[in-house]
Amino acid sequence: MTATAFLSLPLSPEFIANIKSLGYQSMTPIQRQSLPPILKGKDVLAQAKTGSGKTAAFAIGLLHQLEARSYQTQALVLCPTRELADQVSKEVRRLARAIPNTKIISLCGGKPIAPQLASLEHNPHIVVGTPGRVLKHLQKGALELNNLKTLVLDEADRMLDMGFQEDILSIINFTPSQRQTLLFSATYPEGIKKISDVIQTNPVDIRVETAHNNNKIKQIFYEIQKGERTRTLIALLQHYKPESTVVFCNRKQQCQELANELWQQGFHALALHGDLEQKDRDQVLVQFSNKSSSILIATDVAARGLDIKDLQAVVNFELPHDPEIHIHRIGRTGRAGNEGLALSLFMASEAPKVNSIEEYQNSAVKIKKTNSLSPRKSFKPTPPMVTLNIKGGRKNKIRAGDILGALTANNQLQGKQIGKIDIFDTLAYVAIERAVAKQALSILSEGKIKGRKFKVRKLR
Repeated sequence: MTATAFLSLPLSPEFIANIKSLGYQSMTPIQRQSLPPILKGKDVLAQAKTGSGKTAAFAIGLLHQLEARSYQTQALVLCPTRELADQVSKEVRRLARAIPNTKIISLCGGKPIAPQLASLEHNPHIVVGTPGRVLKHLQKGALELNNLKTLVLDEADRMLDMGFQEDILSIINFTPSQRQTLLFSATYPEGIKKISDVIQTNPVDIRVETAHNNNKIKQIFYEIQKGERTRTLIALLQHYKPESTVVFCNRKQQCQELANELWQQGFHALALHGDLEQKDRDQVLVQFSNKSSSILIATDVAARGLDIKDLQAVVNFELPHDPEIHIHRIGRTGRAGNEGLALSLFMASEAPKVNSIEEYQNSAVKIKKTNSLSPRKSFKPTPPMVTLNIKGGRKNKIRAGDILGALTANNQLQGKQIGKIDIFDTLAYVAIERAVAKQALSILSEGKIKGRKFKVRKLR
Protein backbone atom coordinates (compact mmCIF):
# COMPACT_ATOMS: atom_id res chain seq x y z
CA MET A 1 0.00 0.00 0.00
CA THR A 2 1.46 3.39 -0.96
CA ALA A 3 1.77 6.29 1.50
CA THR A 4 -0.40 8.36 -0.84
CA ALA A 5 -3.43 6.08 -0.46
CA PHE A 6 -6.21 7.11 1.93
CA LEU A 7 -6.28 3.42 2.97
CA SER A 8 -2.97 4.04 4.76
CA LEU A 9 -4.77 6.33 7.24
CA PRO A 10 -6.39 5.05 10.47
CA LEU A 11 -9.95 5.72 9.24
CA SER A 12 -13.04 3.51 9.43
CA PRO A 13 -13.87 1.31 6.41
CA GLU A 14 -17.12 3.30 5.92
CA PHE A 15 -15.20 6.57 5.88
CA ILE A 16 -12.65 5.19 3.40
CA ALA A 17 -15.45 3.87 1.17
CA ASN A 18 -17.14 7.30 1.15
CA ILE A 19 -13.86 9.06 0.32
CA LYS A 20 -13.39 6.64 -2.59
CA SER A 21 -16.98 7.18 -3.81
CA LEU A 22 -16.35 10.95 -3.92
CA GLY A 23 -13.55 10.42 -6.46
CA TYR A 24 -10.55 10.92 -4.17
CA GLN A 25 -7.90 8.66 -5.68
CA SER A 26 -4.76 9.45 -3.70
CA MET A 27 -3.68 12.12 -1.26
CA THR A 28 -2.40 15.47 -2.48
CA PRO A 29 0.93 16.70 -1.00
CA ILE A 30 -0.83 18.84 1.64
CA GLN A 31 -3.09 15.92 2.63
CA ARG A 32 -0.15 13.49 2.74
CA GLN A 33 1.85 15.76 5.06
CA SER A 34 -0.91 17.21 7.25
CA LEU A 35 -3.34 14.31 7.78
CA PRO A 36 -1.07 12.06 9.94
CA PRO A 37 -0.44 14.80 12.56
CA ILE A 38 -4.06 16.05 12.31
CA LEU A 39 -5.40 12.54 12.97
CA LYS A 40 -3.08 12.30 16.02
CA GLY A 41 -4.74 15.43 17.41
CA LYS A 42 -1.74 17.73 16.95
CA ASP A 43 -1.97 21.42 16.09
CA VAL A 44 -0.97 22.18 12.48
CA LEU A 45 0.24 25.39 10.83
CA ALA A 46 0.09 24.79 7.07
CA GLN A 47 0.79 26.92 4.04
CA ALA A 48 -1.27 25.67 1.12
CA LYS A 49 -2.77 27.30 -1.94
CA THR A 50 -6.41 27.20 -3.03
CA GLY A 51 -7.10 23.98 -4.93
CA SER A 52 -4.43 21.98 -3.07
CA GLY A 53 -6.91 19.76 -1.22
CA LYS A 54 -6.55 21.49 2.17
CA THR A 55 -10.33 21.54 2.79
CA ALA A 56 -10.50 17.75 2.62
CA ALA A 57 -7.44 17.53 4.89
CA PHE A 58 -8.98 19.42 7.79
CA ALA A 59 -12.51 18.06 7.10
CA ILE A 60 -11.31 14.44 7.33
CA GLY A 61 -9.46 15.35 10.54
CA LEU A 62 -12.40 16.95 12.32
CA LEU A 63 -14.86 14.25 11.15
CA HIS A 64 -12.50 11.52 12.41
CA GLN A 65 -12.73 13.02 15.92
CA LEU A 66 -16.49 13.58 15.78
CA GLU A 67 -18.80 11.79 18.21
CA ALA A 68 -22.07 11.80 16.26
CA ARG A 69 -24.13 10.65 19.25
CA SER A 70 -23.00 13.64 21.29
CA TYR A 71 -25.19 16.58 20.22
CA GLN A 72 -22.69 19.32 21.00
CA THR A 73 -20.66 21.62 18.77
CA GLN A 74 -17.36 19.80 18.36
CA ALA A 75 -15.76 21.61 15.42
CA LEU A 76 -15.67 25.23 14.22
CA VAL A 77 -14.25 26.33 10.85
CA LEU A 78 -13.69 30.07 10.38
CA CYS A 79 -13.45 31.45 6.81
CA PRO A 80 -12.85 35.01 5.54
CA THR A 81 -15.77 35.16 3.08
CA ARG A 82 -19.28 33.79 2.69
CA GLU A 83 -18.34 32.16 -0.63
CA LEU A 84 -15.49 30.19 0.94
CA ALA A 85 -17.64 29.22 3.95
CA ASP A 86 -20.31 27.92 1.56
CA GLN A 87 -17.74 25.93 -0.42
CA VAL A 88 -16.20 24.47 2.76
CA SER A 89 -19.55 23.46 4.29
CA LYS A 90 -20.52 21.67 1.05
CA GLU A 91 -17.24 19.72 1.09
CA VAL A 92 -17.61 18.81 4.79
CA ARG A 93 -21.18 17.60 4.13
CA ARG A 94 -19.99 15.38 1.27
CA LEU A 95 -17.28 13.83 3.45
CA ALA A 96 -19.70 13.42 6.39
CA ARG A 97 -22.05 11.14 4.44
CA ALA A 98 -20.49 8.11 6.10
CA ILE A 99 -21.44 9.44 9.57
CA PRO A 100 -25.24 9.27 10.03
CA ASN A 101 -27.13 12.23 11.55
CA THR A 102 -24.24 14.69 11.38
CA LYS A 103 -25.56 18.24 11.72
CA ILE A 104 -23.51 20.91 9.93
CA ILE A 105 -24.61 24.55 9.76
CA SER A 106 -23.23 27.69 8.12
CA LEU A 107 -23.21 31.01 10.01
CA CYS A 108 -22.32 33.92 7.71
CA GLY A 109 -23.01 37.63 7.70
CA GLY A 110 -25.22 39.14 5.01
CA LYS A 111 -27.93 36.58 5.72
CA PRO A 112 -30.93 36.92 8.08
CA ILE A 113 -30.02 36.04 11.66
CA ALA A 114 -33.42 34.57 12.69
CA PRO A 115 -33.15 31.30 10.65
CA GLN A 116 -29.62 30.85 12.02
CA LEU A 117 -30.88 31.26 15.59
CA ALA A 118 -33.55 28.63 14.87
CA SER A 119 -30.90 26.21 13.53
CA LEU A 120 -28.84 26.71 16.71
CA GLU A 121 -31.72 25.69 19.00
CA HIS A 122 -30.48 22.12 18.49
CA ASN A 123 -26.71 22.08 18.78
CA PRO A 124 -24.92 21.38 15.48
CA HIS A 125 -21.92 19.06 15.46
CA ILE A 126 -19.97 21.34 13.10
CA VAL A 127 -20.20 25.08 12.44
CA VAL A 128 -18.65 26.77 9.39
CA GLY A 129 -18.81 30.56 9.30
CA THR A 130 -17.33 34.02 9.06
CA PRO A 131 -15.79 35.52 12.23
CA GLY A 132 -18.18 38.47 12.65
CA ARG A 133 -21.38 36.41 12.53
CA VAL A 134 -19.97 33.53 14.63
CA LEU A 135 -18.92 36.02 17.33
CA LYS A 136 -22.39 37.62 17.30
CA HIS A 137 -24.03 34.23 17.99
CA LEU A 138 -21.52 33.50 20.77
CA GLN A 139 -22.22 36.85 22.41
CA LYS A 140 -25.98 36.19 22.20
CA GLY A 141 -25.47 32.82 23.86
CA ALA A 142 -27.02 31.03 20.87
CA LEU A 143 -23.80 29.14 20.09
CA GLU A 144 -21.82 27.26 22.74
CA LEU A 145 -18.27 26.02 22.23
CA ASN A 146 -17.56 24.50 25.67
CA ASN A 147 -17.13 21.04 24.10
CA LEU A 148 -15.17 22.14 21.02
CA LYS A 149 -12.52 19.64 19.94
CA THR A 150 -11.24 21.22 16.72
CA LEU A 151 -10.88 24.85 15.64
CA VAL A 152 -9.91 25.54 12.00
CA LEU A 153 -8.79 28.90 10.63
CA ASP A 154 -9.04 28.61 6.83
CA GLU A 155 -7.36 31.25 4.63
CA ALA A 156 -6.03 32.82 7.82
CA ASP A 157 -3.96 35.39 5.91
CA ARG A 158 -7.11 36.84 4.31
CA MET A 159 -8.88 36.98 7.68
CA LEU A 160 -6.00 39.04 9.06
CA ASP A 161 -5.99 41.27 5.94
CA MET A 162 -9.71 41.91 6.46
CA GLY A 163 -9.20 43.01 10.05
CA PHE A 164 -10.68 39.92 11.72
CA GLN A 165 -7.83 39.35 14.20
CA GLU A 166 -9.71 40.90 17.15
CA ASP A 167 -12.87 38.89 16.35
CA ILE A 168 -10.85 35.66 16.07
CA LEU A 169 -9.19 36.21 19.44
CA SER A 170 -12.61 37.03 20.98
CA ILE A 171 -14.03 33.78 19.55
CA ILE A 172 -11.11 31.81 21.00
CA ASN A 173 -12.02 33.12 24.47
CA PHE A 174 -15.26 31.07 24.15
CA THR A 175 -13.36 27.84 23.38
CA PRO A 176 -11.71 25.33 25.75
CA SER A 177 -7.96 25.73 26.22
CA GLN A 178 -7.57 22.01 25.48
CA ARG A 179 -8.47 21.82 21.81
CA GLN A 180 -6.85 21.10 18.43
CA THR A 181 -6.19 24.21 16.34
CA LEU A 182 -5.53 23.92 12.59
CA LEU A 183 -4.37 27.04 10.79
CA PHE A 184 -4.25 27.07 6.97
CA SER A 185 -2.91 30.01 4.98
CA ALA A 186 -2.13 30.55 1.28
CA THR A 187 0.61 33.09 2.10
CA TYR A 188 2.84 33.38 5.15
CA PRO A 189 2.98 37.01 6.34
CA GLU A 190 4.48 37.87 9.73
CA GLY A 191 1.01 38.19 11.29
CA ILE A 192 0.36 34.46 10.75
CA LYS A 193 3.32 33.45 12.93
CA LYS A 194 2.19 35.91 15.62
CA ILE A 195 -1.36 34.60 15.79
CA SER A 196 -0.12 30.99 15.68
CA ASP A 197 2.11 31.68 18.72
CA VAL A 198 -0.95 32.96 20.60
CA ILE A 199 -3.54 30.29 19.69
CA GLN A 200 -1.58 27.09 18.93
CA THR A 201 0.51 24.66 20.99
CA ASN A 202 3.70 23.30 19.38
CA PRO A 203 2.13 23.21 15.88
CA VAL A 204 3.55 20.97 13.17
CA ASP A 205 4.75 23.46 10.51
CA ILE A 206 3.92 22.30 6.97
CA ARG A 207 4.68 24.15 3.75
CA VAL A 208 4.02 22.45 0.44
CA GLU A 209 3.39 23.70 -3.07
CA THR A 210 3.44 27.29 -1.91
CA ALA A 211 3.86 28.46 -5.48
CA HIS A 212 1.47 27.38 -8.19
CA ASN A 213 2.89 25.31 -10.99
CA ASN A 214 3.44 28.07 -13.51
CA ASN A 215 4.75 25.81 -16.27
CA LYS A 216 1.28 25.71 -17.78
CA ILE A 217 0.72 29.47 -17.39
CA LYS A 218 1.78 31.91 -20.09
CA GLN A 219 2.63 35.06 -18.14
CA ILE A 220 3.08 38.44 -19.88
CA PHE A 221 3.47 41.95 -18.43
CA TYR A 222 2.49 45.08 -20.36
CA GLU A 223 3.97 48.47 -19.49
CA ILE A 224 1.39 51.25 -19.82
CA GLN A 225 1.25 55.03 -19.50
CA LYS A 226 -1.01 56.87 -17.08
CA GLY A 227 -4.69 56.73 -18.11
CA GLU A 228 -4.25 53.72 -20.40
CA ARG A 229 -5.39 50.87 -18.10
CA THR A 230 -8.98 50.41 -19.30
CA ARG A 231 -8.09 50.92 -22.95
CA THR A 232 -5.26 48.36 -22.65
CA LEU A 233 -7.51 45.87 -20.86
CA ILE A 234 -10.00 46.04 -23.75
CA ALA A 235 -7.14 45.59 -26.23
CA LEU A 236 -5.96 42.49 -24.31
CA LEU A 237 -9.46 40.99 -24.38
CA GLN A 238 -9.78 41.69 -28.12
CA HIS A 239 -6.30 40.34 -28.87
CA TYR A 240 -6.32 37.12 -26.82
CA LYS A 241 -10.13 36.52 -27.01
CA PRO A 242 -10.47 34.46 -23.79
CA GLU A 243 -13.92 32.96 -23.16
CA SER A 244 -13.63 33.45 -19.38
CA THR A 245 -11.50 36.03 -17.58
CA VAL A 246 -11.05 37.18 -13.99
CA VAL A 247 -9.75 40.75 -13.74
CA PHE A 248 -8.18 41.68 -10.39
CA CYS A 249 -8.40 45.19 -8.96
CA ASN A 250 -7.01 46.35 -5.61
CA ARG A 251 -10.07 48.40 -4.58
CA LYS A 252 -13.77 47.49 -4.55
CA GLN A 253 -14.88 50.88 -5.93
CA GLN A 254 -12.60 50.34 -8.91
CA CYS A 255 -14.22 46.92 -9.56
CA GLN A 256 -17.67 48.44 -9.98
CA GLU A 257 -16.45 51.39 -12.06
CA LEU A 258 -14.53 49.08 -14.41
CA ALA A 259 -17.50 46.69 -14.77
CA ASN A 260 -19.75 49.63 -15.67
CA GLU A 261 -17.22 50.90 -18.22
CA LEU A 262 -16.89 47.47 -19.87
CA TRP A 263 -20.70 47.12 -20.07
CA GLN A 264 -20.85 50.43 -21.92
CA GLN A 265 -18.22 49.06 -24.33
CA GLY A 266 -20.37 45.97 -25.04
CA PHE A 267 -18.63 43.41 -22.79
CA HIS A 268 -20.56 41.16 -20.39
CA ALA A 269 -18.68 42.02 -17.18
CA LEU A 270 -19.76 41.58 -13.56
CA ALA A 271 -18.17 42.95 -10.38
CA LEU A 272 -17.58 40.98 -7.18
CA HIS A 273 -16.64 42.93 -4.06
CA GLY A 274 -17.42 43.27 -0.37
CA ASP A 275 -20.13 45.93 -0.73
CA LEU A 276 -22.55 43.61 -2.54
CA GLU A 277 -25.51 42.10 -0.69
CA GLN A 278 -25.35 38.32 -0.30
CA LYS A 279 -28.10 37.73 -2.90
CA ASP A 280 -26.21 39.85 -5.45
CA ARG A 281 -22.89 38.13 -4.70
CA ASP A 282 -24.52 34.73 -5.17
CA GLN A 283 -26.02 35.86 -8.48
CA VAL A 284 -22.70 37.20 -9.80
CA LEU A 285 -20.91 33.94 -8.93
CA VAL A 286 -23.69 31.85 -10.47
CA GLN A 287 -23.58 33.80 -13.75
CA PHE A 288 -19.81 33.62 -14.08
CA SER A 289 -19.46 29.96 -13.09
CA ASN A 290 -22.30 28.82 -15.38
CA LYS A 291 -20.80 30.68 -18.39
CA SER A 292 -23.52 33.36 -18.58
CA SER A 293 -20.89 36.06 -18.10
CA SER A 294 -17.44 36.23 -19.69
CA ILE A 295 -15.64 38.61 -17.35
CA LEU A 296 -15.53 38.76 -13.56
CA ILE A 297 -13.90 41.81 -11.96
CA ALA A 298 -12.94 41.13 -8.36
CA THR A 299 -10.86 42.13 -5.38
CA ASP A 300 -8.56 39.52 -3.82
CA VAL A 301 -10.75 39.21 -0.73
CA ALA A 302 -13.96 38.68 -2.73
CA ALA A 303 -12.26 36.13 -4.98
CA ARG A 304 -11.17 33.86 -2.12
CA GLY A 305 -13.08 30.62 -2.29
CA LEU A 306 -13.93 30.96 -5.96
CA ASP A 307 -14.03 27.55 -7.56
CA ILE A 308 -14.20 28.33 -11.28
CA LYS A 309 -13.17 25.54 -13.61
CA ASP A 310 -11.69 26.16 -17.07
CA LEU A 311 -10.70 29.75 -16.34
CA GLN A 312 -8.83 30.80 -19.46
CA ALA A 313 -7.25 34.07 -18.36
CA VAL A 314 -6.38 36.18 -15.33
CA VAL A 315 -5.66 39.89 -15.77
CA ASN A 316 -3.97 42.02 -13.12
CA PHE A 317 -5.57 45.41 -13.80
CA GLU A 318 -3.24 46.56 -11.03
CA LEU A 319 -0.37 44.63 -9.48
CA PRO A 320 -0.93 43.61 -5.85
CA HIS A 321 1.34 44.91 -3.10
CA ASP A 322 2.58 41.43 -2.21
CA PRO A 323 4.27 39.12 -4.77
CA GLU A 324 2.76 36.06 -3.04
CA ILE A 325 -0.71 37.42 -3.81
CA HIS A 326 0.32 37.81 -7.47
CA ILE A 327 1.28 34.12 -7.61
CA HIS A 328 -1.99 33.22 -5.92
CA ARG A 329 -3.97 35.28 -8.47
CA ILE A 330 -2.38 33.82 -11.57
CA GLY A 331 -2.65 30.28 -10.15
CA ARG A 332 -6.40 30.42 -10.77
CA THR A 333 -5.78 29.79 -14.46
CA GLY A 334 -3.94 26.81 -15.96
CA ARG A 335 -5.46 24.25 -13.61
CA ALA A 336 -6.14 20.54 -14.08
CA GLY A 337 -3.51 20.28 -16.79
CA ASN A 338 -5.00 23.08 -18.92
CA GLU A 339 -2.91 25.92 -20.28
CA GLY A 340 -3.54 29.28 -18.67
CA LEU A 341 -2.92 32.92 -19.50
CA ALA A 342 -1.87 35.60 -16.98
CA LEU A 343 -1.65 39.21 -18.17
CA SER A 344 -0.48 42.09 -15.97
CA LEU A 345 -0.55 45.86 -16.44
CA PHE A 346 2.01 48.13 -14.78
CA MET A 347 3.35 51.67 -15.06
CA ALA A 348 7.05 52.56 -14.84
CA SER A 349 6.50 53.73 -11.26
CA GLU A 350 5.40 50.17 -10.37
CA ALA A 351 8.65 48.58 -11.59
CA PRO A 352 9.70 47.71 -7.99
CA LYS A 353 6.59 45.47 -7.74
CA VAL A 354 7.63 43.68 -10.95
CA ASN A 355 11.13 43.21 -9.52
CA SER A 356 9.66 41.72 -6.32
CA ILE A 357 7.60 39.25 -8.37
CA GLU A 358 10.69 38.20 -10.36
CA GLU A 359 12.64 37.75 -7.14
CA TYR A 360 9.84 35.77 -5.50
CA GLN A 361 9.32 33.36 -8.42
CA ASN A 362 13.07 33.23 -9.09
CA SER A 363 12.66 33.96 -12.79
CA ALA A 364 12.44 36.98 -15.07
CA VAL A 365 9.03 37.98 -16.40
CA LYS A 366 8.25 38.62 -20.06
CA ILE A 367 7.50 42.30 -20.70
CA LYS A 368 5.85 43.45 -23.94
CA LYS A 369 4.82 46.79 -25.37
CA THR A 370 1.13 47.47 -25.87
CA ASN A 371 1.77 48.27 -29.53
CA SER A 372 2.54 44.55 -30.04
CA LEU A 373 -1.18 43.80 -29.58
CA SER A 374 -3.45 43.28 -32.59
CA PRO A 375 -6.94 43.74 -31.13
CA ARG A 376 -9.94 42.82 -33.25
CA LYS A 377 -12.05 45.87 -32.48
CA SER A 378 -15.34 44.13 -33.31
CA PHE A 379 -14.66 41.25 -30.90
CA LYS A 380 -16.98 41.22 -27.88
CA PRO A 381 -16.99 37.81 -26.14
CA THR A 382 -20.66 36.77 -26.04
CA PRO A 383 -21.27 34.29 -23.20
CA PRO A 384 -22.55 30.94 -24.53
CA MET A 385 -25.22 30.67 -21.82
CA VAL A 386 -28.02 32.83 -20.36
CA THR A 387 -29.22 32.56 -16.75
CA LEU A 388 -32.90 32.29 -15.83
CA ASN A 389 -33.81 33.28 -12.27
CA ILE A 390 -36.70 31.36 -10.65
CA LYS A 391 -38.44 32.84 -7.57
CA GLY A 392 -38.46 29.56 -5.68
CA GLY A 393 -35.82 27.39 -4.04
CA ARG A 394 -35.05 24.83 -1.33
CA LYS A 395 -37.78 26.16 0.95
CA ASN A 396 -40.27 25.42 -1.84
CA LYS A 397 -38.84 21.88 -2.02
CA ILE A 398 -37.49 22.56 -5.54
CA ARG A 399 -34.69 20.30 -6.71
CA ALA A 400 -32.51 20.48 -9.83
CA GLY A 401 -34.38 17.50 -11.30
CA ASP A 402 -37.70 19.37 -11.01
CA ILE A 403 -36.36 22.28 -13.10
CA LEU A 404 -34.75 19.96 -15.65
CA GLY A 405 -37.99 17.98 -15.90
CA ALA A 406 -40.11 21.11 -16.44
CA LEU A 407 -37.81 22.29 -19.25
CA THR A 408 -37.63 18.97 -21.12
CA ALA A 409 -41.16 17.63 -20.48
CA ASN A 410 -42.59 18.64 -23.88
CA ASN A 411 -39.41 17.66 -25.80
CA GLN A 412 -38.95 21.23 -27.10
CA LEU A 413 -35.60 21.42 -25.29
CA GLN A 414 -32.90 18.77 -24.93
CA GLY A 415 -31.01 18.10 -21.72
CA LYS A 416 -27.70 19.06 -23.37
CA GLN A 417 -29.04 22.62 -23.96
CA ILE A 418 -29.43 23.10 -20.21
CA GLY A 419 -26.39 23.96 -18.14
CA LYS A 420 -25.65 24.35 -14.45
CA ILE A 421 -28.57 24.56 -12.00
CA ASP A 422 -27.99 26.35 -8.67
CA ILE A 423 -30.60 26.24 -5.91
CA PHE A 424 -30.66 28.57 -2.88
CA ASP A 425 -33.22 28.91 -0.08
CA THR A 426 -35.73 31.07 -1.95
CA LEU A 427 -34.21 31.35 -5.45
CA ALA A 428 -32.98 29.03 -8.19
CA TYR A 429 -30.86 29.68 -11.27
CA VAL A 430 -30.60 27.65 -14.45
CA ALA A 431 -28.17 28.22 -17.33
CA ILE A 432 -29.62 27.80 -20.82
CA GLU A 433 -27.87 27.85 -24.20
CA ARG A 434 -28.24 31.39 -25.55
CA ALA A 435 -29.98 30.25 -28.76
CA VAL A 436 -32.90 28.69 -26.84
CA ALA A 437 -33.05 31.01 -23.81
CA LYS A 438 -36.23 32.79 -24.94
CA GLN A 439 -37.93 29.43 -25.51
CA ALA A 440 -36.86 28.18 -22.06
CA LEU A 441 -38.13 31.37 -20.42
CA SER A 442 -41.52 30.86 -22.09
CA ILE A 443 -41.70 27.20 -20.99
CA LEU A 444 -40.98 28.04 -17.33
CA SER A 445 -43.09 31.21 -17.21
CA GLU A 446 -46.18 29.63 -18.77
CA GLY A 447 -45.77 26.17 -17.30
CA LYS A 448 -45.31 24.76 -13.82
CA ILE A 449 -42.46 23.39 -11.72
CA LYS A 450 -43.50 20.59 -9.37
CA GLY A 451 -47.15 21.47 -10.05
CA ARG A 452 -46.75 25.13 -9.10
CA LYS A 453 -46.28 28.37 -11.03
CA PHE A 454 -43.21 30.48 -10.23
CA LYS A 455 -42.07 33.89 -11.45
CA VAL A 456 -39.14 33.54 -13.85
CA ARG A 457 -36.95 36.24 -15.36
CA LYS A 458 -33.92 36.36 -17.61
CA LEU A 459 -30.81 37.94 -16.09
CA ARG A 460 -28.95 40.42 -18.24
